[in-house]
Amino acid sequence: MNPWESAAEALKAQQQPTAATPPASTPPSAREAGAPWATIDEKSGSAAVRRLGRGVLWAVVGLAVITGVRAWVVPNESAKDNDPPPAKTAPAYPSDAAQAVAGRFARAYLTWNEDAPEARAVALAAVLPDGADTEMGWDKQGHQDVLAVQPGAVTPTTQNQARVRVDVLIRTTEEEATPAKGKKKATEAKTADRWIGLDVPVVQTAGQVVVTGQPGMVGVPAHGPKAPELKTPETDAAFGQQTADTVNDFFRAYAGGDTETVTAPGATVPPLPDGMTLVGVTSWTADAGTGDDRTGTARVTWRIGQAQVEQTYRIELTRVASADAQRWQVANIHGSTA
Repeated sequence: MNPWESAAEALKAQQQPTAATPPASTPPSAREAGAPWATIDEKSGSAAVRRLGRGVLWAVVGLAVITGVRAWVVPNESAKDNDPPPAKTAPAYPSDAAQAVAGRFARAYLTWNEDAPEARAVALAAVLPDGADTEMGWDKQGHQDVLAVQPGAVTPTTQNQARVRVDVLIRTTEEEATPAKGKKKATEAKTADRWIGLDVPVVQTAGQVVVTGQPGMVGVPAHGPKAPELKTPETDAAFGQQTADTVNDFFRAYAGGDTETVTAPGATVPPLPDGMTLVGVTSWTADAGTGDDRTGTARVTWRIGQAQVEQTYRIELTRVASADAQRWQVANIHGSTA
């Protein structure tokens, strides 16, 4: 007999239960199959939960296969393409064009001559819409000239409109009645110069800016706002004394129109206009510092015609060295203390 077959028969005999003591809980199907374990019926709720969990797991696996695992980790580039475009900011109002048009309008609007009223109408037509009223409320009386025009702030409002502030220096001619010898009455012309403000309404249309209607005269402030407290630079008294002659020599040459000998190599200082005479350097203070480039402030008095006026300059000095000596010379100059 084959030893493997006898061993299998013996094992099978050991696994079969005896007929006298069958387990009460073992189902018939298990006994018939000769299984070495007992099968216990599972409750329907547990089976449903297990089947649901398996379904969810397979759903996730299927989704990963369809969309790709990379799409879960790396953002989809196409999603960025679908993002809404950034909001476009409105273009800035053409302030330069508005100021230019308002300035031309202010000059034409405030210039009148009762002897030639058509000249004002022609000048206004150039900055008004086609067919607009070119008299603009003038009664065609009197004489007035515009000496200066200074366009200022542009304040956008609505519908591409804006308000432009223009300061205008006008000269008005007035007739003043005065008594004269041999006559009961006589008249003589009297002129008055003054600044006035003008708010000019403009609108942007068809790529251009035009005046939309009558302006309004407004007051000009008597003075500006209070200035902030500005920090003044520390001074170097010793260096100021050391370079005082350099600054005095420069301004004498500056007044004479020839600064080449008193300026540093490569420096260019345009000459002053005719009619200015140097009275003297009122003061010179050097800023604290070190190195071959230094800065200071000079106050200088000039004579212009019959008047004298003091002005302020910022002077930049540089040290110029040669084979046997070194000296300070002016490298740059500009007005004001800023």
